[in-house]
Amino acid sequence: MFLEHTGNRSPRRGWIEVICGSMFSGKTEELIRRLKRAEFAKQRVEVFKPSVDTRYAKAEMVSHDSTSLRGKPVGSSAELLRLPEDVEVVGLDEAQFFDEGLPAVCAELSSKGVRVIAAGLDMDFLGRPFGPMPHLLSMNTPAQQIPRMQLPQAIVEGRAARCRPRSELAVVAEANAVVADVVERRAASIWLTLWAIRSGGSR
Repeated sequence: MFLEHTGNRSPRRGWIEVICGSMFSGKTEELIRRLKRAEFAKQRVEVFKPSVDTRYAKAEMVSHDSTSLRGKPVGSSAELLRLPEDVEVVGLDEAQFFDEGLPAVCAELSSKGVRVIAAGLDMDFLGRPFGPMPHLLSMNTPAQQIPRMQLPQAIVEGRAARCRPRSELAVVAEANAVVADVVERRAASIWLTLWAIRSGGSR
């Protein structure tokens, strides 16, 4: 259960939440959901993304299902410390692409009463810890669960537990190929069954 601040408290209590998982697993979608809940609770929310992430839009955080939320691109984690004092919630997408100073910045923000929510890949394509994510995971507030988002196993058969060193189009193509292969095998099975029935009936 994730709680939002519901009133003006002095001093505010901050914490760090981390959402991790593989590519196409819904990390950004979950991040946007939590941030929108905070906005609904009338909290001041600021959203940031690394400036290198320009896949969908330069100034928006966009999930693979096209859900979006306006986000400011930044070149370094130090820029996050220039927040207005009344900001209560900070959202960070693609946290693995931030510099190694991000954990210290998140710790400072939370010490000032800011709720920090970071989403990112926890492993690279070789299964190694990705960027500052391992440090962030160790800082996740104990009261907050750490959901590791997963791809639907029925579609990819566990193939995308890590990110891939290829373009997103290549990953989508591979997933489509898996689905096409399953459909082809099932179609062949149905054809053989019908052929057997027809052959048996003609004897």
